[in-house]
Amino acid sequence: MTDVLARNWGWVALRGVVAILFGLLTIVRPGITLSALLLLFGAFAIADGSFRLFSAFANRHDQPRWGALALGGLLGIVAGVIALVMPGVTGLVLLYVIAVWTIVTGAAEIAVAIELRKVITGEWALVVAGVLSILFGAFLVARPASGAIALALWIGIYAVALGIMLLVLAFRLRHWDHAHHAPPRSA
Repeated sequence: MTDVLARNWGWVALRGVVAILFGLLTIVRPGITLSALLLLFGAFAIADGSFRLFSAFANRHDQPRWGALALGGLLGIVAGVIALVMPGVTGLVLLYVIAVWTIVTGAAEIAVAIELRKVITGEWALVVAGVLSILFGAFLVARPASGAIALALWIGIYAVALGIMLLVLAFRLRHWDHAHHAPPRSA
């Protein structure tokens, strides 16, 4: 699993950058309409899910445990498509779709981090990202009437925090990859 993630550290970093950009846009413009929020969330979930699926399937023969990453990617794409195809869906349904997606994604991230801890240090970044995802999903379930603007702010904060943790993990993976796959030195 570590080799797969380390070889694809750039995809992890790109996921982090996309999450940060999405989060900052949402924080800066919290008064966006629910329709715009649906479009932003749909695009983000599809992009994030696509990065995960590509990473999982590109290395499925090298790792027997690529399924958690692929499942998280597939759920992200499904959540994004639902948000884009059915824009008339009520805010409450959207809220629960987002909540379930973040909880499942968080659990998948923690599962991957447990595998990573056996071979690298710094896997805590993915654990923190997973815990943030689960806590955010639980908050949405517990406070469904919090309103579109509050939801937009929380989504923005969550996405920025997730993006930062993914960037930290990406650079730890890059370091690990260079340390374990460096060309031999000539004497």
